[in-house]
Amino acid sequence: MSTEDFAGFSDQAIMFAGIVFVLAMLAHLAEWASSIARPAQSVARATVAAGGGTSVDEPASAGEVSGDDAQRRALRIETAGRIGIALTVVATALLLAGLVARSFASEPARVPWGNMYEFTLTGALGVAVIYLSLLSRLKLRWMGLFVTGFLVVVLMLANLTLEQAAGPLVPALHSYWLVVHVGAAILATGAFAVGALASVVFLIKERLQRSGSSRASGVLEMLPAADALDRLAYRLHAVGFPLWTFAALIAGPIWAEYAWGSYWNWDPKEVWAFITWVVYAAYLHARATAGWKGRAAAILALIGFATLLFNFVGINFFFGGGSMHSYA
Repeated sequence: MSTEDFAGFSDQAIMFAGIVFVLAMLAHLAEWASSIARPAQSVARATVAAGGGTSVDEPASAGEVSGDDAQRRALRIETAGRIGIALTVVATALLLAGLVARSFASEPARVPWGNMYEFTLTGALGVAVIYLSLLSRLKLRWMGLFVTGFLVVVLMLANLTLEQAAGPLVPALHSYWLVVHVGAAILATGAFAVGALASVVFLIKERLQRSGSSRASGVLEMLPAADALDRLAYRLHAVGFPLWTFAALIAGPIWAEYAWGSYWNWDPKEVWAFITWVVYAAYLHARATAGWKGRAAAILALIGFATLLFNFVGINFFFGGGSMHSYA
């Protein structure tokens, strides 16, 4: 296959990955809708002839009918959930195939994270892989709607605002540090993104619990306990932080010295990478020493994710060519 063939296959695979993620999101939406909906308390009526030919209505085996309804409802929930997971696996495989093909769409072959568009796609892949790898162990199927919804939005924005044709790397990226530095940053970003989703769900559950609304009871039943959500967010951030430390404060400066002759250049992207590190360090430190949990910790984690997003997108839009990392 030629580089043009690989580029065409890559674009098609990424497009179909987005479509399948949408279908997975809809399946999980159906799962949630079936879980939240309260089944009607239907009661069968049997007409029994009484003396003198008069008919009276008499309830007949209401328990059996409601039991059948509950079984059908449980089957709908389980089927929709399994379909959502299967579609997520298919979409992840398509996204992986698209990125691998993009690696071979330039001469010579390279890693598929040479610009913002490719980094976004690879980061989305990282989110999907982390979610699927933890799915069974941590029983995360409840997170399927949030993860697929997040990935649909990311892929849509990437294709609408960041899309670039496959091509060779700019000269500054011709280094094995591209694999080390950016690869670690992608893994960290995936862990931080899933951790941020867990923090968002924690805040949603907390708000619904405080509202005391009867309509919220179905949503609350779908979500894990608040302390379990809090622990999940903490564990994911604890995994992402050392990866970000290595990517931003070790591999990045080493590559900067190799490429630009200085370990630290006060470039906007370098500064914001350090700000992101400080916020996440404060989050983990507050949890470990001051006992921060719950709402305060979740908000601090989301502030950290906001700085991460600004470092990735905001620097390029607000500083433009003023950043030495403007190509990425």
